[in-house]
Amino acid sequence: MVAVYLLMVSVPALTGALLGTAAGAATAGPFLKLAFTGIETGGVPVGVSPWLIAGCLLGMPLLVLLIALVPASRAHRLSAVEAISAGSAPRPGRGLRAQRWLAAGRLPRSVSLGLGRLFARPVRSAVTLAAVALGVTTVTLTTGLSATLVAFSGDGQRTPVVDVARSSPGEGESRRSTDRRTEERLRALPGTEVVTARALVRAQLQGGTRTVSADFYRGDVDGPASRVVEGRWPERTGEAAAGPGFLRQRGLAVGDRFVVRAGGRQVPMTVVGKLLDGDARAFTASWPTLARLDPGAAAWEYRVVLAEGTDAAAYARAVRAVDPALRTSVSEPAPGAVTAVIGFASVFTLLLALVAALGVLHSVLLDVRERRRDLGMLKAVGMTPRQVVVMTVASVAALGAAGGALGVPLGIGAHRLVVEHIGVIAFPDPMKDVWHLPHLTGVALAGVLISAAGALLPARSAARLPIAEVLHTE
Repeated sequence: MVAVYLLMVSVPALTGALLGTAAGAATAGPFLKLAFTGIETGGVPVGVSPWLIAGCLLGMPLLVLLIALVPASRAHRLSAVEAISAGSAPRPGRGLRAQRWLAAGRLPRSVSLGLGRLFARPVRSAVTLAAVALGVTTVTLTTGLSATLVAFSGDGQRTPVVDVARSSPGEGESRRSTDRRTEERLRALPGTEVVTARALVRAQLQGGTRTVSADFYRGDVDGPASRVVEGRWPERTGEAAAGPGFLRQRGLAVGDRFVVRAGGRQVPMTVVGKLLDGDARAFTASWPTLARLDPGAAAWEYRVVLAEGTDAAAYARAVRAVDPALRTSVSEPAPGAVTAVIGFASVFTLLLALVAALGVLHSVLLDVRERRRDLGMLKAVGMTPRQVVVMTVASVAALGAAGGALGVPLGIGAHRLVVEHIGVIAFPDPMKDVWHLPHLTGVALAGVLISAAGALLPARSAARLPIAEVLHTE
């Protein structure tokens, strides 16, 4: 008996794994290509690992067999009489108290009968509730993550940016004078709105052997300073800020101290700010610190934010005309990133909601097939097809509402857990607190919609049951 049931589910499980893996492998390529557009991956190819494909092909059928083993083991313990009469003989005592209590209320009879079915099959109701709650949880999680990522993407540049670098910066005093002259020329060009000079020094932390990068900013640092999510931007000598990756790897937090060494000099530093993101091998320090750490250093890169309406390509040509030694690269705002995030979230939300609805459909379809005799009796005494549909949908609508009530807080908790432990990004509170009453209400109603969508097809099938065919043995 157990072998029959396991074989019965293994065939569709293996077929589904083959079809799903093939579809996933075919669609993952375009999705990943769009997601990583404009992102440097260090030469690492972006795609689906063969190990992932093999894991899906083997792991999903195995998971289905393990889950099917529980009801299969229960089936083999049934006596022959119980097995033959299952679904055809009435089961007195199953949810009768709940049925009577609901019948005494003012609910329509079809609704009270449907709600009473929740107590007649408590285990099946619990499984359906879990499916709906899981669907609502994933919908809540994906919509929350999309809102956070949209806020993160929208926090970036809104006008063109031109990055300017000098190919041969020179040495010593001439290097510093060239640095200042380059900044003055950039500020004098039409269309310049913000100029931020950047210097970089290779250094080591006391007690460590790995080389780190120390970034120093001068000029209009409002843009970089907006990345601070905790503390403040470094301004005085010996002050530093770093991203979450750098701080976590070295066990540092805002207020902690460390010593940085470069060129035979060392400077004690205090972490005064935590940045939104950043390289785990780099930290940012104040410009006065650069004079103590490397007196001969000067800026070698300039970030120019253009005024709205300025032609970035023409501005880059003007920069090269002023000084041929300057190299330029133009970075335009990328509104497509927001569109991609919303598209990904929408696709995943739809797929996860569809999986939950299929779980509800399976449960309701099984319940309808078991209740053919009861449905025939109800139709024989005058229940209309519309009332049959209402009764069947009502049997899972309450589970949908309960699943929404459970799934929303679970999804919010999962969202908070994910965004707080990404590691490379420290999202500020406004990017994490993305939940509003209309949003939460819509997500909570998703449980009812998932349940209703899953139950509608079996409900219409139940409404079309012919009375004579069902009751021909009575």
